Amino acid sequence: MAVIQEVARRTDDSQLTDWYFGIDRWLLLYIGIMIFVGMIAAISTGSANSIRVHGSLPWYYFFVKMFPFYIVGIGTLFITSMFNQKWVLRLAWLNVLVCLPLLLLTFVHPHVVNGSARWVVLDGLRLMPSDIMKPGFIILTAWFLTKMKEKYGDNIFLNREAWQLNWISWWPYIFVFCMCLGIMFRQPDVGTSILYFLVLGIMLFVAGLPKKIMAILFGIFACGGIGAFFLFHHVHERIMDFLKPLDPLSQVGYAVNAIRQGGLFGMGDEAFAAENLPMAENDFVYAALVEDFGALAGCALLFLFVLVIKRLMKAASNARDKFVLYVITGTTALFAMQICLNLATTLHIMPPKGMTLPFISFGGSSFLGFCLLFGLTLALIREDKWK
Repeated sequence: MAVIQEVARRTDDSQLTDWYFGIDRWLLLYIGIMIFVGMIAAISTGSANSIRVHGSLPWYYFFVKMFPFYIVGIGTLFITSMFNQKWVLRLAWLNVLVCLPLLLLTFVHPHVVNGSARWVVLDGLRLMPSDIMKPGFIILTAWFLTKMKEKYGDNIFLNREAWQLNWISWWPYIFVFCMCLGIMFRQPDVGTSILYFLVLGIMLFVAGLPKKIMAILFGIFACGGIGAFFLFHHVHERIMDFLKPLDPLSQVGYAVNAIRQGGLFGMGDEAFAAENLPMAENDFVYAALVEDFGALAGCALLFLFVLVIKRLMKAASNARDKFVLYVITGTTALFAMQICLNLATTLHIMPPKGMTLPFISFGGSSFLGFCLLFGLTLALIREDKWK
């Protein structure tokens, strides 16, 4: 009966009606809550950081800096969630075709911050191309895997024809992916390089990657990690510092102390550890939030992340189209892995990686990238539901 009523209410075929009845409203609600928490974080952690570094900046400084990105990002989220599959693919291609030259620009004419050349400046606006390109990477990888299976069958990894040199074969994709990964690795942005590699590995696994090839990929991943340890001084330094007893005056030391200080209910205006915490509004935003609002609020935020992942996994299990399945897989993998890398750094489980917390950390490029990714993913879930 409920299904009949739902169909009856959808007799109006306007785009807005189709969006309203087709969108995953729970997932959209969770995203909205995360954005709201991110706004609170921009005020809470930004005020502490401005006192520590500048002393004279107003408490709303970081919120004001993020406000244009909130407007553009939220608008992007809602508008793109109304797209059909054809427009999702078009926007994914546009995303990559715009971001790829910008990524190449970081190789030729980079904007260096803290020793990393991962940014470009356009008309005074600082952007991180590898962050904004994540939606296009996931969607075009899903499209590529779907086309490969349509052309060569399910055995796309061991089929000899799939390894011949033509447009829909492994070699063009491997070339472009390795080029992008090489640029990110050279910037150096080892954390983002690891993230891209892991997301691709998970998408390939869902597409049927054989265990032998998976072992080879893990070997390449291990070799890349060893290479980064010997090639990049900051990577070597971070790993060696991680193996030593935790220094309470280090970034991670301040982060762990901030979490301890917060207790169950937080310190509010009396919080002080975050004032000494570098990158409190970005890489270590979770520690600053826990000190301000307490462990209960921190656990609630983790529970919210779990709800998002659970909702995405449910959508993946219900997906009728392989392309949609691969996109949801990539979105889930990126979201979950980035959270894990950020929290593992904050809790001193692994060396610092300079990874933002999705929707929560200060950073326009990361926020725009995730708004675009989730908007396009919501659009595909909505369209796939009514196939």
